[in-house]
Amino acid sequence: MISDFPAVWLRDNCPCPECRDPRNGQKLFGITDLDPRIHIVEADGLSVTFSDGHTSRFDPAWLAAHTLDGTVPDDRTEDAKELWATVTPPEGNWPRFLADPHHRQECLEAVFRTGFVLLREVPAEPGAVLEVAGAFGYVRETNYGRLFDVRVEATPVNLAFTGLPITPHTDNPYRDPVPTVQLLHCLSNAVDGGESGLVDGFHAASLLRAENPGAFELLTRTPVTFRYGDAGTELTASRPMIGVDPLGRIREVRFNNRSLQPVRLPYERTEAFYAAYRAFAEILYRPELQVNFRLGPSDCVIFDNTRILHARTGFSDTGDRHLQGCYADLDGFAGNLAVLRRRNAVVERLRALFEGPGADDYLGEEVTQAAHMLQAAACAREAGAAPGLVAASLLHDVGHFTGEITGHDLMGGTDNRHSHVGADWLGQWFGPEMTEPIRLHVAAKRYLCAVDGSYHDLLSEASRYTLGVQGGPMSPREVAEFEAEPYAQDAVRLRRWDDEAKDPGREVPPFTDYAALLHSLIR
Repeated sequence: MISDFPAVWLRDNCPCPECRDPRNGQKLFGITDLDPRIHIVEADGLSVTFSDGHTSRFDPAWLAAHTLDGTVPDDRTEDAKELWATVTPPEGNWPRFLADPHHRQECLEAVFRTGFVLLREVPAEPGAVLEVAGAFGYVRETNYGRLFDVRVEATPVNLAFTGLPITPHTDNPYRDPVPTVQLLHCLSNAVDGGESGLVDGFHAASLLRAENPGAFELLTRTPVTFRYGDAGTELTASRPMIGVDPLGRIREVRFNNRSLQPVRLPYERTEAFYAAYRAFAEILYRPELQVNFRLGPSDCVIFDNTRILHARTGFSDTGDRHLQGCYADLDGFAGNLAVLRRRNAVVERLRALFEGPGADDYLGEEVTQAAHMLQAAACAREAGAAPGLVAASLLHDVGHFTGEITGHDLMGGTDNRHSHVGADWLGQWFGPEMTEPIRLHVAAKRYLCAVDGSYHDLLSEASRYTLGVQGGPMSPREVAEFEAEPYAQDAVRLRRWDDEAKDPGREVPPFTDYAALLHSLIR
């Protein structure tokens, strides 16, 4: 596998902490710091020594994910999308969005996959849309402010602030860069008409490419200028209506007839441009490609403004229709989604431990491993422990089934050092407020046996046996060293709950009750 990669590529991508900051993965050297004649002098499995004397070790899974196959992953292009003509609007629920990281991931993934999500039960209060945007990224402030109102105005500066119908369009094509996420939140809608419509611009562009390749090519390579101006604003940007990446994949659509400026092409190309422009518009305006729905109070639609065109039917001004909107950007959105995916994957991995090896007997006790840890967590929560200590109580024994030496080996007389194994394994994702009480919880048993004459009698038979395997009561020197540990008192509290958590008749909350807590603690 190492032979599949050039030496310079391997050296440039060395993952060791001398070459990359372990906190953020950023490289600690530049390309000119590398010897241009770098070569491999020794390769032992996945360990490589280079001619500059540096040795790197590579994870096979990481190498497999970065094969030199010419692919360029980009979650903004058509390849990463689910293109649609008609689609049932994906829906989310705002209270669940806030409380459930898995639901939040589903909602954000819907925007990346389908282009939009309809979020229900957002309080119909002024400014609530800013809270929604802040839950996944950052608000983009424009000349309209951080927040803008969409309602009929006496002297409108934008067609959106009238009751007139609006054809499918993308917002703000006259900006560079364009806002890539848009939110519209309904506060009231008591008018006849005013239905919202969405069109998948990527799907429409792909249809144009199939039906009229010449028009598609012309619109991808012809910059046009969009403009917006008022008494205090002058904004212009020149871009093609259909933006593609270097591999020809559709990546952006800018379409807004209201702000398109006169094209300045040679005479013979101008008519060809207008024919292509019209062909694209006719596809975008096909009724069968538009999804229509009525926003009601507390509904908030979030959509990708580089892909989804939005529209509105006309309405009378005899009632009240009031939306509030704001803009955000896909980079913050994508980063939030990536963190969610990473954290949810960790929580899912832990859940699988509880349902898999955690379902086994707990070292001679009358409860399973999972039941024991859930009871310990319940004790910690009932005692009002800090979040990190509750999580430590929940996961304090994962070292029994994440190390090379199992809990069964411990009962056979071999110390599996499960406290250290578990703490080190969990340290991939969690901080010391959670891992250190786990690391010290076996030492806390030995400590209590040394300083509390009544404690030993409280231990179960199995725990008394493992005490001997784990080193027995501490010596005076060990007691002093333990008491000097920053998390010693947390470990003692965890130890007490550990001893209480062996009741076969006790009912406690399931692992899922702790998912949000674990999610919040992952680094």
